[in-house]
Amino acid sequence: MATNGSVFDACVAATNWLEQRGGRVEIAIICGSGLGGLGEMVTDGQTFPFTSIPNFPQPTVKGHTGSVRVGLLGGVRCAVLQGRLHPYEGYSMEQVVLPVRVVARLGAHTLLVTNAAGGINSAYSVGDIMVIQDHLNLPGFAGLSPLFGANDSRLGVRFPPMADAYDRDLVATVEHIATKQGLPVHRGVYAMVAGPNYETIAEARALHMLGADAVGMSTVPEVLAARHCGVRVVGLSLITNCIPTQYERSTKEAPLGHAHVLDMARQRSEELRTLAVTLAPLLALRENTAEPKQPNSPSTSDVPAEDGEGP
Repeated sequence: MATNGSVFDACVAATNWLEQRGGRVEIAIICGSGLGGLGEMVTDGQTFPFTSIPNFPQPTVKGHTGSVRVGLLGGVRCAVLQGRLHPYEGYSMEQVVLPVRVVARLGAHTLLVTNAAGGINSAYSVGDIMVIQDHLNLPGFAGLSPLFGANDSRLGVRFPPMADAYDRDLVATVEHIATKQGLPVHRGVYAMVAGPNYETIAEARALHMLGADAVGMSTVPEVLAARHCGVRVVGLSLITNCIPTQYERSTKEAPLGHAHVLDMARQRSEELRTLAVTLAPLLALRENTAEPKQPNSPSTSDVPAEDGEGP
């Protein structure tokens, strides 16, 4: 595992590289599987492959291009991460969340995370959109978190609260806008599992009992890192398949497989692009929200300091 100093230094190096070439931003978006086309809505911008950015690993999963598109979205300076990294690819949690920490230092005060997810709630259908109200961090239960290890106060506080991980005002706003656009939308709980295998029926039943409405293999580490940095978060899950919870097959069940996930993402891509452009100016607003400490603003000292004892 990298030391705290090297994590911070890696973040600064990548931030400086991007800022010199693409400038600063107000908001950021992470595109889930097959949703990288959201970056095509960015105008007056530039695209930077992950491979050209210092310290950025390259995604290995189909449907994740691995690039940062910086420009204007709905008139707002935005960084769109076209693709993401997953722990199951063999990357450390620190590597998975590095892009989030970088866009925070670039000035993003609000992050929209998107993903492709399997529906567990029986009221959900393939093609529906779930606004993430909360999450279950199953890898975290097992001791995997980007916040493990000695805390570097230049990145965030030692014990960040997560009761408001997803900004409640933004959740309501996104749900309202999606409904106005005629999209089938729900508000629910996203469960992260490590993957890369899909869930067994017993696991799906257990997740349902825990309160999960949808399940996927990403997003939560990025949300933890964003909140650690003081960045507001709102999330969208595109339901690309319905997870079986009964041993008798249902006609509602979509075939499992990554190709199917990408196909469903393509089918909804135009609607999600329209939604993102509409949301961008609203995500840029900061009224009626507490101003968290911004990691992109220099603190009184750039020397790591441990916070007091906590739980």
